[in-house]
Amino acid sequence: MAWRWASTSVIGTSHIQNGERLQDAYAVSRLRNGCIFAVVSDGAGSAKFGAFGAWLVCRFLSVRFREWIHENPELPTDEDLSSWIDELRGRISAIATRRGTVSRQFAATLATIVVTPEETVTLHVGDSAIVGRKGDNWDVLCWPENGEYASSTYFVTDDPGPRLNINRHLSEHDAFALFSDGVGDLALSHLERVAHTRFFDPMMRPVDVASGGGRLVDLSAKLATYLAGPSVCARSDDDKTLILISGR
Repeated sequence: MAWRWASTSVIGTSHIQNGERLQDAYAVSRLRNGCIFAVVSDGAGSAKFGAFGAWLVCRFLSVRFREWIHENPELPTDEDLSSWIDELRGRISAIATRRGTVSRQFAATLATIVVTPEETVTLHVGDSAIVGRKGDNWDVLCWPENGEYASSTYFVTDDPGPRLNINRHLSEHDAFALFSDGVGDLALSHLERVAHTRFFDPMMRPVDVASGGGRLVDLSAKLATYLAGPSVCARSDDDKTLILISGR
């Protein structure tokens, strides 16, 4: 597929008011043999280095998947993926020790997808989400998970281990969206546990009809303007990250 995407992260109005920085991070890459990789990570607002933790998550997995696809004909096993997360946690722990702090101060969520012509694999920790389009329907591939208390969730740095979900699907979807929890109320019906078709269909249509492949710079800028606009910010004052990927 000629994968193309629009993507952006915008800072939430509550973070602006509190003098905080953007704590979301993301990455998208076209890999060898018609594969596409994407990841979204949301740094915990209560973590001093949450933004850095989110960047570390995205950077680490981007490198790992690029190296793997370059050298292997098949996707990594669940055991491989779990070991990568262990390695990531070890790196975060080492950085925390050098800074005289603890891993919890780098807490971040994780929503990752890699798509090959045969298989789609997702990794998920926390309250970000991933949906995929099959025909005229949007399937929720990773539903956001909240923690034991209100407004809490799970993080890669959780002790003794993260609540990691790995799922595999046949590659039957021709479009995907990944998003942080700041977009969740717009994109999902939490009561019915389904994706809002009326949200995703018009959002994806310009990506579907765009020419060429790779990141669509103009559409990404328009997406940022929309997410930072008053109609969206009135419903969510959190950081907002949205990746819209089409192979149609």
